Amino acid sequence: MKKKVKKVKILDDDRNEIEIDVKSFFNHIMKYHSKGESIHEERGYYFTVNDKFRKKIKQPLDLK
Repeated sequence: MKKKVKKVKILDDDRNEIEIDVKSFFNHIMKYHSKGESIHEERGYYFTVNDKFRKKIKQPLDLK
């Protein structure tokens, strides 16, 4: 049985909307951007990653 990929739309730093696979995206953020503040680039879109952003990305995963 395949797991369903959960897609969500988020806004980048310039307020552009991008659709992501939230589990994959969150796993990457936690692996490479788990502390402090940094910039993450995803398909040409940029996100400031900090505690607030990590919490926001994790939220859809908690709603299972």
